[in-house]
Amino acid sequence: MARMHSRRKGKSGSTKPSKKVIHSWIRYKPKEIELLIVKLAKQGMTPSQIGLHLRDTYGIPDVKLITKKKISKILVEKKILPEIPEDLMNLLKKVVALQKHLENNKKDKVAIRGLRLTESKVRRLVKYYKESKKLASSWNYNPKNVNLLVE
Repeated sequence: MARMHSRRKGKSGSTKPSKKVIHSWIRYKPKEIELLIVKLAKQGMTPSQIGLHLRDTYGIPDVKLITKKKISKILVEKKILPEIPEDLMNLLKKVVALQKHLENNKKDKVAIRGLRLTESKVRRLVKYYKESKKLASSWNYNPKNVNLLVE
């Protein structure tokens, strides 16, 4: 798949195994995994960080395969999922970092372009999340007040 704002191809990423089998060496039950997810979420981890932590620390390769639910679905059921989705929050943090950089470096044209591209990604993602009802329809993106959302 190509990059959004350039003519380059994307980097290849890791792929999941094609065989969907629960391995015999996994000793955790679905309820135990759900409790681990809730515990890690209360410590302030995002769903992707929880998945990496479960993989690296507990040896759980795929939560969805064992529990039949995604991590974010488990967090929604327990009412722990943050109001703003993780990918949108990461883009907002990037916008804040670019704005802070541009305060000191006003003539950095590359950073100005990067800020425009990132803000357009944010607007598209907000539009998608409003349509899919993951964000409230009254939620608005304001570049001037984005600092308040990230903090």
